[in-house]
Amino acid sequence: MDAIANAIAAVPHVRLLDREMDASHNRCVITFVGDRASVAEGALAGARKAVELIDMNAHRGEHPRIGALDVCPFVPVAGVTMDDCVAIARTVGKRIADELGVPVYLYEAAATRPDRKDLPNIRKGEYEGLKRAIGTDPDRRPDFGPARMHPTAGATVVGARPILIAWNVNLATTDVRVAKRIAKAIRESDGGLPAVRAKGFELADRGLVQVSMNMIDYHKTSPLRVFEEIRRLADAEGVAVAESEIVGLVPLDPLIEAATAYFKLATFQRNQILETRLWE
Repeated sequence: MDAIANAIAAVPHVRLLDREMDASHNRCVITFVGDRASVAEGALAGARKAVELIDMNAHRGEHPRIGALDVCPFVPVAGVTMDDCVAIARTVGKRIADELGVPVYLYEAAATRPDRKDLPNIRKGEYEGLKRAIGTDPDRRPDFGPARMHPTAGATVVGARPILIAWNVNLATTDVRVAKRIAKAIRESDGGLPAVRAKGFELADRGLVQVSMNMIDYHKTSPLRVFEEIRRLADAEGVAVAESEIVGLVPLDPLIEAATAYFKLATFQRNQILETRLWE
């Protein structure tokens, strides 16, 4: 993981912001920023190193995945549009396929097919299932590259999307069925909360279970609303919330909303935060 992060950071005008790792998920999330050209080159540098070092034939982890570089989203932060990110994603995706021999699928705003907009649809069956289907099922053919998995690096998903909050809530029980029931109740695909994706995992090494979430639009459903719903469902199961954890970076606004509600602040505004005034 050091080698991958260092390869990205070595690209001129790229700034590495954050790196998160989790042993149970067996997954690393690296966040970096830069201008259009440097971000594209940084993503390619990370992809090359991941393809060189990671063998998916020996990879096991709780988190769904299809390749060494599982997913590479481009996110507009400032001075760039979603259309710009779509163009970058498609260019980088084609280069990964052409230069590294890794099949690439496009998702979210960069998707070329409606059924590939949502990442779980592409990850169906994970690495093992896609390895069997990619060459035989026409619906599983990649957008770029060969209709076969790279011998060690598998496949990659590249796209463009808004800021996503990756957030986990850990429950004080060893019964993974509780986490799976709560995840099913809150995720949008099963009639739960809008813009929430969730799965239940076991954290055997910690004696906990986890509701692991991707909140793909916190404007539609806030972390506060999700947390309160998980706590309500956990209480009904006779289980306590042990802790929660944010994976990677998070925007300030949803944290302000949660703090405002928790402390019952009547007129609190963003510009009352000291650091935001210093950044002006």
